[in-house]
Amino acid sequence: MYLTPEEEKTLNGEYGESLQKAIEILVALGDIYGADKLIPVKSAQIAGVSYKTIGDAGLEWISDLEGKVKIPSILNPAGMDIVRWDEMGIDPVFAKKQQEIIEAYAKLGIQTKCTCTPYYLEGFNVTLDDHIAWSESSAVSYANSVIGARTNREGGPSALSAALVGKTANYGYHLDEMREPVVAVEVDCELSGSDLGALGYVVGKTVGSRVPIFYMKNEPSKNEMKALGAALAASGAVALYHIEGVTPEATRKTFTRPDEVIPVERTQIDEVYETNKDILSSEIITIGCPHCSVEELEEIAGLVEGKKLQKEMWVCTAREVAERHPDLVQKIEKSGAKVVCDTCMVVSPATNKYASITVNSGKALAYVPSMCKVAAKYASIEDCINEAGVVDEN
Repeated sequence: MYLTPEEEKTLNGEYGESLQKAIEILVALGDIYGADKLIPVKSAQIAGVSYKTIGDAGLEWISDLEGKVKIPSILNPAGMDIVRWDEMGIDPVFAKKQQEIIEAYAKLGIQTKCTCTPYYLEGFNVTLDDHIAWSESSAVSYANSVIGARTNREGGPSALSAALVGKTANYGYHLDEMREPVVAVEVDCELSGSDLGALGYVVGKTVGSRVPIFYMKNEPSKNEMKALGAALAASGAVALYHIEGVTPEATRKTFTRPDEVIPVERTQIDEVYETNKDILSSEIITIGCPHCSVEELEEIAGLVEGKKLQKEMWVCTAREVAERHPDLVQKIEKSGAKVVCDTCMVVSPATNKYASITVNSGKALAYVPSMCKVAAKYASIEDCINEAGVVDEN
């Protein structure tokens, strides 16, 4: 792999051990995947934030690093709401360790905004064909598919390395030829709302890590495509998908229709809603995996207005989004729901104390049973709220 004289100096340790370690990671990945060079990236989104997932070993590794990131960089969800962690029932020992992780990242110049939806935040305006280094699976899917930017599904260390160096190896989804669809998904019915998360949950298991192109009866919204991609990435490992005539790359060119076809029928979508239907009553309801958009917060606020919820319900979103819309937060929390920032039901240990959960996310449906050991069932946002036991406030 070609390195510039400046990159060679970094690799030889002339700019310090941390930068040397970072570029070694990038060069090693480049060598493995046949990259020709390193390329500049516009931003980084770094996974490996929750103390639940990285533990003391991860904290020690981050704490030992020195230097400052060279590009706008942000974190994945942590294991708790950084401000209201005690309301989630987080153990103080866990909270202390989690704060140490956040502080270690902050020391490197990383913005300590913990979210899986960086594209909703100021300063992370990613556009078509931008090269980035993101690591959260749903964020990668959204950036590649809905925005048309270019990123591989980075690991936490490689995304952090890209942030410190300002570059990543030129392979995978940074290249035109790797972005071509190789399998067709034919959907024989109109889908909307939570159906898209169910579609991703179904298709991801078959597609794996390949690039699918969807042929659909109707055009989904960006929120629906966010849900589709998140589920595809969780039940499978899809980092890029296309929808004919909808997603950016599938509108500016006509892809050759792949020979392999996966048909999807309405009955398969309905079966996702039947998953664990024998859980007659969930102990907690969670919405926002990936984190809620403003439009989703508006929908939730409208559905709970004038109502009181009888069960614990979390609405997960980015802190910046919540702070920009305090009126929506107030309306939602007046019902008894909690607007939870910085974290989600998948990476927080607070989820583990419940026996059963209702989610509106195909991603959460795929991850919660294995990562949290909690039985999960799937529902639309409206049905999630109904599951929370809505009664009129009066």
